[in-house]
Amino acid sequence: MAQSERTVVVAMDGSENSDFGFDWYMKNAYHKGDHVIFVHCPEYHTVVQSPMVMADVTVLTDMWKEEEKRIKELLEKLGQQMKDHGIGGKVKSIGGNPGEVICQVAKDEKAELIVTGTRGMGKIRRTFLGSVSDYILHHAHVPVLVCRHKDDHAHHQ
Repeated sequence: MAQSERTVVVAMDGSENSDFGFDWYMKNAYHKGDHVIFVHCPEYHTVVQSPMVMADVTVLTDMWKEEEKRIKELLEKLGQQMKDHGIGGKVKSIGGNPGEVICQVAKDEKAELIVTGTRGMGKIRRTFLGSVSDYILHHAHVPVLVCRHKDDHAHHQ
């Protein structure tokens, strides 16, 4: 496959870290003609982690709608980001374990590269929760570019 026809999967969760990963890719690894696929995995964390889980259905429904609205806004922002950079591609939003979803999309789309930021978790949190970037590194079938912000490492020792 010619370099100008690469498919690249970029993990985007709306955080500064994923934006940094995308920006780093655009400045340092992007090839004209790359087909970029932004992958977002909604986790519905605000609904599930709410202390009001025992609340009545209308409250839960409102929270769910709010989360859906937040996700829709993020997907629109991602689509705009793609247009602003003048790159071809698409945005996919697929629920599930983010690491698994990203690896599966990369496989299904025959991607040649996966780009991801890091969440910058501290050692203890990462030990218990694992991280999306760790999962991708260990399970992807293609090269993985993990973009850690230079200021990130110092903050999370």
